[in-house]
Amino acid sequence: MPDDSRPERPHPVGDGKVVALRLGGGFIALWALLSGLGLLVTHVLGSGRLNELDRGVDEWFAAHRSGPWNTVSAFGSGVANTQTAIIVTVVAMLFLRWRLGRWYESLIVGVAIGGELLLFLAVTATVHRPRPPVPRLDASPPTSSFPSGHTAAAVALYGSLAVLLLWVYGRRTAIKVVAWVLFAIPVVVALSRLYRGMHYPSDVIVGALGGALWLLLVITTLLPRQRSNGDSG
Repeated sequence: MPDDSRPERPHPVGDGKVVALRLGGGFIALWALLSGLGLLVTHVLGSGRLNELDRGVDEWFAAHRSGPWNTVSAFGSGVANTQTAIIVTVVAMLFLRWRLGRWYESLIVGVAIGGELLLFLAVTATVHRPRPPVPRLDASPPTSSFPSGHTAAAVALYGSLAVLLLWVYGRRTAIKVVAWVLFAIPVVVALSRLYRGMHYPSDVIVGALGGALWLLLVITTLLPRQRSNGDSG
């Protein structure tokens, strides 16, 4: 049954046209920004100091691998792979629908992860960067190294869940702890992708940036600045 203490249904910043313009315009702006950064990294700075630092980090991780960390990094990378992201998204959307008795908050999660995926595909279609020249622990998907889709997905998905958790249940201590765990997942994902030789540091940084900016746009467009009924201060 729906939770009787749920907050009132939020409303977007405007009508459907305003929402579409904000999200669509923001998507195009983010695609231009991230693609510009990618072209800068690959075509302007590709043979300079940044490239050496990028490669050096991956080489360091590759040289310090061990059995236990291989297992930990496999789990860290796996929490943001496509199959896991789909499962977590579906479960979260159904859970929110059940607890709140409406689909609106579930829609926010769907827009966050769906928009991030489209943004990632658009940028990788523009920027073609080979993966780091180190032994890789995972099979390479048919997309370029830039940006890190796993990191961007982790920020958009787990970040949206953390924000909604705080909005629905308030800022009680236990809720804050769970939210911070969710916020920390993208860091684990990013480090795991570096450890496993799948991305350069600049890939995960820009991936995190893209996921965070898209999530910020979604939240500020679809979720108002309100406290839940259970938030005491």
